[in-house]
Amino acid sequence: MSGVSPLGSYLPGDSPLHRLRPGAKLIGLFVFATAAVALRSVPSTVVALIIAVALGLVAGLRGRDLWRMLSRFLIVGALLFAFQAWQHGWERGVEVVGTLIALILAASALTATTAVEDTLDTITWALGPLRRFGVDPERVALAFSLVIRAIPSILGIAHETRAAARARGLERSPRARLVPFVLRTVSHAQLTGEALAARGIGDE
Repeated sequence: MSGVSPLGSYLPGDSPLHRLRPGAKLIGLFVFATAAVALRSVPSTVVALIIAVALGLVAGLRGRDLWRMLSRFLIVGALLFAFQAWQHGWERGVEVVGTLIALILAASALTATTAVEDTLDTITWALGPLRRFGVDPERVALAFSLVIRAIPSILGIAHETRAAARARGLERSPRARLVPFVLRTVSHAQLTGEALAARGIGDE
């Protein structure tokens, strides 16, 4: 599979995860994340990673797909591990970074087996009882949708900015990479807001 999203592109299939209802998968992901964070230790982190990799394989993701998703996290993960190891020891670094990787893989398994529309419909339905308290489920689902769709765009901007800096021989300059990235990301957000406003969303 090419062009894998950082959250895992939807892969049609008939695996046990595909057949599971979206609501059950969302609850399962919440429980998994809660347990992984609450029980954080080196052994429990290893177990969480094994479970997450197994979920990804059941969902239809292959080794190269998992690597593409995790490779986007390598730099941040390495810096985070170094900081945690320096402050609290290598065990804490393994716990923190390993837990984050496990959560990324588990979330990828969910999105690989659940269409975005089904996930948003489930969120809208689940928040329905909160209408009496002023919550607008459709707006919350729209926010989720915008975030999901924005992540690949922002990663694309980061890649283009890095390539442009490298072409100018400035790949080692944080300013040459960070300033254009921030400006283009803000511009992308403004264009998205203008598009929503043009459709009358957010005027109420």
